[in-house]
Amino acid sequence: MCARVNSLSRRAMFRAGGALAAVAGAGMFGPTAAAQEAGPFAHGVASGDPLPGGVLLWTRVTPVPEAVPGSGLGPDVTVTWEVARDEAFTSVAARGAVTTGPARDHTVKADVAGLEPATWYWYRFAVAGVASPAGRTRTAPAAGAVVERLRFGVVSCSNLQAGHFAAYRHLAQRDDLDLVVHLGDYLYEYGAEDDAVRPHDPPVEMTTLEHYRRRHAQYKSDPDLRALHARVPFAVTWDDHESANDAWSGGAENHTEGTEGTWTARRAAAQQAYAEWMPVRYEPGGRLYRRLAFGTLAELSMLDLRTYRSRQAAHPFDPAIGDPERTIAGAEQLSWLTSGLVTASAQWKLVGNPVMIAPVRFPSTLAPRELDALSRLLGPLLGPPYNVDQWDGYTADRARVLGVLRDHGVRDTVFLTGDIHSAWAAELPADPLTYPLTRESVGAELVCTSVTSDNLDEILGVPPRTGSLAVESAIRLNNPHVRYLDFDSHGYSVLEVTPAAVRMDWFVLADRTDPASPAAHSVSFAVPAGTQRVARTGEALR
Repeated sequence: MCARVNSLSRRAMFRAGGALAAVAGAGMFGPTAAAQEAGPFAHGVASGDPLPGGVLLWTRVTPVPEAVPGSGLGPDVTVTWEVARDEAFTSVAARGAVTTGPARDHTVKADVAGLEPATWYWYRFAVAGVASPAGRTRTAPAAGAVVERLRFGVVSCSNLQAGHFAAYRHLAQRDDLDLVVHLGDYLYEYGAEDDAVRPHDPPVEMTTLEHYRRRHAQYKSDPDLRALHARVPFAVTWDDHESANDAWSGGAENHTEGTEGTWTARRAAAQQAYAEWMPVRYEPGGRLYRRLAFGTLAELSMLDLRTYRSRQAAHPFDPAIGDPERTIAGAEQLSWLTSGLVTASAQWKLVGNPVMIAPVRFPSTLAPRELDALSRLLGPLLGPPYNVDQWDGYTADRARVLGVLRDHGVRDTVFLTGDIHSAWAAELPADPLTYPLTRESVGAELVCTSVTSDNLDEILGVPPRTGSLAVESAIRLNNPHVRYLDFDSHGYSVLEVTPAAVRMDWFVLADRTDPASPAAHSVSFAVPAGTQRVARTGEALR
């Protein structure tokens, strides 16, 4: 492999990196490197899964022009990296090298260790004398450290065809975030749509490894997403659209055996591309669910609710919904989650949860048009009040989780959820059937809205905050544990964790189709420590 690196000519790098390659003589990390924004590193840099002593670094290199994502072309190359305590890279804390090539689509991961806890670092990569843009990252607090505050960006459901990623731009412009939590649907599998704001590449539905690699590359070509990745470490998990709609362990609603190949092959391609292109400690065949610790203040358990789940129930009357043999999380992951909640040493137990866990009964009084729109937004709603693609369709698993919280007296558990293109603040009833009377809550759930993906107003074809209001009112009336609901807004959330409370601020975009869209604070809800309840709170965090 080293011989192939040496044979990579300066002319080839010039073609890949443009005039910036001319500064190669200034050294591996020359003084002009910080200004580079494209060239061999056109897909940016990223970091993720921070630990007290380390963090995962990511990039993708294009060593020669033909080595485009998904092509399988180009030489193996050695990419160097370094981590510094200062933005000028005068105090280097760690450095190393990684060899990459077409076998992993020229993506690079470096799992850096030996860093100081709770510390900001800057990092960059280089290949053949050309350096990447610099990124910034932060390690987690030391085990047992007393932490007074954490702030996370929380996002999900970012469909490039539906709009621009202004939400990411706003998060990147903040200077108070320790982490961004992406709860799934980081990208979408759909083919190019006629009315797309930005048509997908490739223009077909993703089914092969080449497709998934190209789509990941297209999303990481977005300047706002690149800026956010370069600014803050991420903790990510997948939902369904990283592979196919309503995916389960043996198939997906959006997969046809035969004409689209086998599900096993398609899922393997999706998971390989995800492992290559995302800043996460995951490799194909491993497990995505994991736990990140932040001193004594919080633990964040990131779930995988697609790989192990049983097939969705056929309809809400299906007795399979309550079958204890069916699962959404898989026996091993469910045991890992519940035991972790019981034995956690941190105060706040945060759960990165791709699909909603709070029970939701959909009112039968809604008009057929509204029920149809809800079904298109949330999943199958065949008459009764269930979305069988979320925890409502796997009630035995949910009962086990909520029962563990109740029976072991676990306090301060908050599920952070995406998926359903809407904003919710809800309590988790120990017994949903008696909740209006007993008000026994064992936890809380805060749901972020979509970055761009269609909300109820778009599906209904009505202006925002008009036709959805009656639906929201009816759902809250039938579900007293749901304290807040917004079916229309796009944007992002900011989560603050302190010993006193976990609080989420929702910010909404003026226009998802405008790359320069402003954002405004919409509402804030908090979960005061020890209460397992959600309550509306004041102005946006500063």
